[in-house]
Formats: sequence, C-alpha cells, structure tokens
Amino acid sequence: MSADPITPNFLRDWPLPEPGAGKYGRGQVLVVGGAARTPGAAMLSSLAALRVGAGRLTLAVARSVAHEVAVAVPESGVEPLDEDQDGHVAVGAVEGIVDALGSADAVLVGPGLDEPDGTRDLVAGIADAVGPDTLVVLDAFALGVAADVRDELRPLRERLVMTPNSGEAERLLGRPCSDDTVADAMAIAERFGAVVALGDAIATPRGRTWIKGTGSGGLGTSGSGDVLSGAVVGLLARGAEPAQAVAWASYVHAAAGDRLAVHVGPLGYLASELVTEIPRVLVELGA
Repeated sequence: MSADPITPNFLRDWPLPEPGAGKYGRGQVLVVGGAARTPGAAMLSSLAALRVGAGRLTLAVARSVAHEVAVAVPESGVEPLDEDQDGHVAVGAVEGIVDALGSADAVLVGPGLDEPDGTRDLVAGIADAVGPDTLVVLDAFALGVAADVRDELRPLRERLVMTPNSGEAERLLGRPCSDDTVADAMAIAERFGAVVALGDAIATPRGRTWIKGTGSGGLGTSGSGDVLSGAVVGLLARGAEPAQAVAWASYVHAAAGDRLAVHVGPLGYLASELVTEIPRVLVELGA
C-alpha cells in the first residue's frame, strides 16, 4: 500500500504551532512509567519531550526510585507510583496521580513499565483520569496490554497515539504482522481510533498515511523508541495535533539518527545522544 513521503519541505509546509511565551504556554507533559528496574526509559522520554520544546514536565515513576529520578532530571517534577514488593508498578497506582493526569496537556504512558497486571490497570484508568482535551500516547509495555482494555480506551479515540514495535503491533492487531507495514498501521489506527507510528509507516484513523523518508539502522538501539515517544508527547503538549506531532517527531527522530551516523558511526550511537541532536534538527527545519 502506497503512502506519501515525509520530507523537510513537507514539514515546512505543515509548520508546528508557535510555542507559548512561558512554560505553561508551551504545555504540560506527564510521563508515566519507570518501574524500579527501568527508570531510564521514562527519563529518556521526558528529556526528549523537553528537547522538542514542551514547557513543564512531570515524571511519574516507581516510588523506590522517585528520589533518584528527581535528582537525575532536575528539570522535572516527580510523582511516586505505588509499587509491589518486586518494584513493579502496582495495581491501583493510577489513583495516586489523578491530579497530575487531570492537569496535563499531554500524557505518555509506558516507558519503563515491566509487569502486565499493574500496567493493564494503569492503562485502563487513564481515560477516566485525564482531562477532556488531554492527548495520550501509549508506548512500550502499555501497548502490550492495550488490546486487553480496548473498551476502556474508547473515550480516547481521535486523541490517542500509539508507537508500537512489531511485537507490540501483533498484540494490537491480534495476528502476525504482514509484509505491508502501512496496511498494518492503518488497521491498528482504525481499530483504536489512534494515530499510529509503526516502523517507517504512519497512519491516522481517517485513512491518511505517510512514510518516514530517512533514518539509519543505528536507530535500532536500546532507548531509541523512548526518545521517539517523548518527542511525540512533547509536540502534542506544544499544541500540535496528533498526526502532525507524529509526522514531525518521526522525521526529527530519524534525522537525528542520520546526523549521529555521520558524526559517531552508523552503529553504536546512544539513544541519549539522539536527545541532544533533536533541537539542531528542529532548527534546520525552521521549527
């Protein structure tokens, strides 16, 4: 199935909204993730959100690592999530962050979560806890359980973004992925009412599709997907609508990888280095 390519000129003709003057004007982001063993994933997403220009950041992570995360990411406020004895986010943890969910302009759920029961409960409770205009991104482990709580996610149709890898896509589809990534992305988008970024393909629930026209193999590294989802949620907070945020973030993420492939090498650059390249790519695009 064919799709339109995303190019620099395409993005320049679809400019991002002008950022607000202060941090609240540039949007409030809440990143929910970071179990005790994997707080770094949520931290990468959070930093990417700031690098694309989001204004105010809050991180919700497992209680046992909340203090350390607050020190490591001094730009962020931190909300502790209840956890079980093994450090997984616990069932009922969403009740402790209802206020933060209600005040956020854009919420990302998933980076660094690592246990199905607590994650399923968290994802199931999101729609009732966020504001009526809040945009929601599901990534990583949250996508692994989203198919189980499809009915609970229904109120988020048209304001939901999903960024699955191939394994997560298979769970969302309820079948193996095909050779047509665009068609698979479209099927997930229609099923969940979400804008979907799957591999190089982007699809909206209204049938629009694009292909990311850049990116190197070095992007297949630990933490890279967390950077992408963080860039998406940051652009949503700034005022981009879901399809625009995904198109811009996907291209910027890939172009950052291209820059690092030249400066570091085609393989071996780090996801944290992608974060620092993001503002430079945005400047090149005139954003």
